[in-house]
Amino acid sequence: MAPPETASGSADADMREMLRARGLRVTTPRLAVLDAIRVAPHSEATRIAELVRGGGLTVSTQAVYDVLHACTSAGLLRAVEPAGSPARYELRVGDNHHHLVCRSCGAVTDVECTHGAAPCLQPGDAAGFVIDEAEITFWGLCPECQRLDAASPIPPETDTRERDIP
Repeated sequence: MAPPETASGSADADMREMLRARGLRVTTPRLAVLDAIRVAPHSEATRIAELVRGGGLTVSTQAVYDVLHACTSAGLLRAVEPAGSPARYELRVGDNHHHLVCRSCGAVTDVECTHGAAPCLQPGDAAGFVIDEAEITFWGLCPECQRLDAASPIPPETDTRERDIP
């Protein structure tokens, strides 16, 4: 069975070469998972499975997890694991970038290294470690959630503003 076409023949060729360069076989599920992450970076495994299936490939959720594990172990993918949230996956690896995470909707976006070259930050005491990477997660509200928050009235049961008693 031939692998599904990607949005770009060049992207398909690049993904094939990435897999081979890391000693992984080129398989239809691997190409489909990598393409889904290319199209929707920072997606959870269940979302990646939906995208792969939406592309016409019949694949189990376990098969998607297996591909994610193999590609992450081979250094092709990075798992981003915000506290209290399932892992998200991205193709951007090896550049020590960081992430912004929305506390409300869970959106994740990339942010460049905070200062200079990797590891960007140095601990006060490295305890003998040779530091090569710093993983920083910034938390806040994305622009859409800020807009929604500003537009929504305060529910009466949570309104603690002082009021005059009639």
